[in-house]
Amino acid sequence: MTRSSVFRLTLPAARVLLFPFFRVHAQGLSRVPRTGSFLLLPKHQRWEDVPLLGMTVGKPLYYVAKHELFATAFSRWFITSLGGIPLNRKRPMESRSSIRTLWALLHRGEGIVIFPEGTYYRETMGPGRSGLIRLILGRMDLPCIPVGIRYFPGRYPTPVQINFGNPISPVHGVDGRKVYERIMREIARLSGLHFP
Repeated sequence: MTRSSVFRLTLPAARVLLFPFFRVHAQGLSRVPRTGSFLLLPKHQRWEDVPLLGMTVGKPLYYVAKHELFATAFSRWFITSLGGIPLNRKRPMESRSSIRTLWALLHRGEGIVIFPEGTYYRETMGPGRSGLIRLILGRMDLPCIPVGIRYFPGRYPTPVQINFGNPISPVHGVDGRKVYERIMREIARLSGLHFP
């Protein structure tokens, strides 16, 4: 089964399974490019971020994910089929094939999702992990779309607000760390949070 087939099957299934529990409201979705490569950089609140984001964008995306999720043969096949790309942050040299895959996808014009915080930080901003994003932006001039995600618990189904910000492009000669901090501050603003 091809990745596009898995996506076509799992998207409606995800909608059926998650619809009773969440109501998604999206703002700024038109800012996501329909063609050409880009980086989608969302806030990471909880595991549901991934399927809710995929349902909202409505097109196949590739997701950088921690390598532990690919531990078994089935999970490796399934997550890879959905566009998952494993990354070992503690041992970067073990992720060389994943980095090559990323370059190939970006040169092919695909959209890549990277959660800059690296893991869940509910209702607060994590410090972020800039390495991979700065590596990509140091080699390619790509639009970076910051995404804010907010859950409003206490109501059923839970309202979820997904805010797509204006694309941020790296500026030649500007330090990559400053571009990264600008992205993180915008993610925080779109999520109704403060980035320290």
